Amino acid sequence: MSDIAITREDSDTKGRYVATITGVEGEGEMTFSKASETMIIVDHTAVPDSMRGMGVAGALALRVISDARAAGQKIVPLCPFLRGYMDRHREETSDVLG
Repeated sequence: MSDIAITREDSDTKGRYVATITGVEGEGEMTFSKASETMIIVDHTAVPDSMRGMGVAGALALRVISDARAAGQKIVPLCPFLRGYMDRHREETSDVLG
């Protein structure tokens, strides 16, 4: 599996996680809005064709879940990908589901 590097970019009310893979063109992203100090709304996940099948979307999901858990936040998964991911992994994600 490729090494996926994920960075986080924040503004006052929004943010996004950006995934890159050395030697692979493009970037994957997961965007969110900050509803409050204790809640984020994940609204979009996108992975370019050049990264499909490499686990990028799953890595983004794991990162946003991990960061929310560490910050004591809940996630409202409006994004269909993240909602499905959290449904499939309910036992591991129920503590951060908003």
